[in-house]
Amino acid sequence: MVDQEPLPQRDPESDDRAVAEALRRSLVVLVLLCAGAAGAVWWLQRKPEETKTAITPLQSPVLPDTRHGPRPPTARFTDITRESGIGFRHVNGARGAKLLPETLGGGVACFDMDGDGDADLLFVNGMEWPDSPDTPGPRATAALYRNDTPPRGAIRFTDITAGSGLDTPFYGMGVACGDMDGDGRTDLLLTGVGGLRLLRNLGDGRFADVTAPAGLPAASSDWSTAAAWLDIDRDGDLDLFVGHYVAWSPGMDREVNNQLVGIGRAYGRPWLFPGTFPALYRNDGPPTAGAPPRFTEVSARSGLRIRNPATGSPMAKTLAVAPIDLNDDGWMDLVVANDTVQNFVFTNRHDGTFQEVGAQSGVAFDAYGQTRGAMGIDAARFRPDRALGIAIGNFANEMNALYVAQPTRDALVFADEAITEGIGPASRLLLKFGLFFFDYDLDGRLDVLTTNGHIEEEIEKVQSNVRYRQPAQLFWNGGGNQTFISATPAEAGDDLFQPIVGRGSAHADFDQDGDPDVVMTQIGGPPLLLRNDQAIGNHWVRLRVVGRGGNPEAIGAWIHLKTEDGRRISRQVMPTKSYLSQSELPLHLGLGRSRIAEARIRWPDGSEASFTAPLQQTTILRQQ
Repeated sequence: MVDQEPLPQRDPESDDRAVAEALRRSLVVLVLLCAGAAGAVWWLQRKPEETKTAITPLQSPVLPDTRHGPRPPTARFTDITRESGIGFRHVNGARGAKLLPETLGGGVACFDMDGDGDADLLFVNGMEWPDSPDTPGPRATAALYRNDTPPRGAIRFTDITAGSGLDTPFYGMGVACGDMDGDGRTDLLLTGVGGLRLLRNLGDGRFADVTAPAGLPAASSDWSTAAAWLDIDRDGDLDLFVGHYVAWSPGMDREVNNQLVGIGRAYGRPWLFPGTFPALYRNDGPPTAGAPPRFTEVSARSGLRIRNPATGSPMAKTLAVAPIDLNDDGWMDLVVANDTVQNFVFTNRHDGTFQEVGAQSGVAFDAYGQTRGAMGIDAARFRPDRALGIAIGNFANEMNALYVAQPTRDALVFADEAITEGIGPASRLLLKFGLFFFDYDLDGRLDVLTTNGHIEEEIEKVQSNVRYRQPAQLFWNGGGNQTFISATPAEAGDDLFQPIVGRGSAHADFDQDGDPDVVMTQIGGPPLLLRNDQAIGNHWVRLRVVGRGGNPEAIGAWIHLKTEDGRRISRQVMPTKSYLSQSELPLHLGLGRSRIAEARIRWPDGSEASFTAPLQQTTILRQQ
């Protein structure tokens, strides 16, 4: 038998206490669970607090105080549009549908049509849309005005459009001037909606449409904008660059259906339209007797067809182009201003091809890596250190850009110095289109003029501090720490600053008195012709450069001067600048109170020569 210990006796009171303690703990847990559930239900069903949004009005950056520094001299511009005989009025065909081309056209060209030494005028026009009801009167066309200003007389123009060959309806945008066949007469290329128009100058104010025989697209779905004649391969004749804006049709525009809050359908920016490719046409002249030169499109092989790396689609939305030798190697490069996508910089590889280096050079974006709505463009050496500057007029609430070459080993490094140089903050609220460098006071320093105007007639309903019609801006180059200073009506006259729906702009010395006059166009209205009435007394020379072979206008040549007071002045022979426009080719070289000590020219073929030039008269410089 196994011995066993006796079992302990159970205490009934102890068992009751244990049960009571377990029950109490269970009740506590249950209460906590119920409280948590109630809290969760309250949290999920609660109403969020109302968020209060503060709308901050659009403000222009604070400008530096320039009241105690140098001020622009008194150099007034006078509106002589009507008294000079200009009766042109731009037609855009707008009837309420708000199709995008209606708000973007309007180029102008100042060029010597008849070889008499003074600048004539061509205004590019739109037209009524094909589905518009018939309107009384003649159909809208481009307008050609001959300069009939007498020596030392008032500026006078005569309308010679009828029978000129330009009196054919075409929904035009821009114009490019150049002697494509080397016969000594300036020819024209018109860009626009639905193809190109190449017009050969026959003399006596007559032009012949040679688009198809020359190999250019007379009819297409393309919307061409900026164009330029330049010798890309240094073979002695002029090739042709043509920029395109967006892939567009009336049907696409209505489908995109841009809207503005409080307005409804509105003219919009091109974000929702596909991009395009620019085109490059090589001149395969010389022409045969009675025929124009033949052009071959070399866009694909040249390297100009840039695609969006994410989608593979065409990227460009081009509104302006600046042909310029960026790296001073004697070959023409291209800076292309694009709207809402990055700008392009095409450097010439000397073999008929280009490399796109916009991002590497610093010109593609703004200082924060953002794209802007680039409109007009010009490039020039505007400072005493001869630094090359690329100025671009941008959309409203985007400052002008001024990309300046930096003093590095690589000549293709630029930084946007618009703020420090003075043309940025003052431009912020305006929508800038036409923009060019010119020396309006003949002091030897290049100034800047912008032509401004919004794209939407009812913009004031959305932004109370923005106007549809806007004044121009004139930036005087004072040569100080802040290079550019805004001129006021007291200094440049009220006429220059009258509000218009500005688009194209150009300059020329219409009365040959030595200073550059100005012409600006506007959408759906008359242009503005402004005579420069400065009487400061600075020295000047008007230099007409004559090349040889197929480029008799020497487009692309550079003039380099050294004055007796030690300043260096450099100017390029180039009509293409601003927005869809062309300025006259003779160079206006202001010298201030000094005179020329040294002068040399680099011709388009790279050869160089020294020369001397008398003052106070036009000098013709011919390549030997």
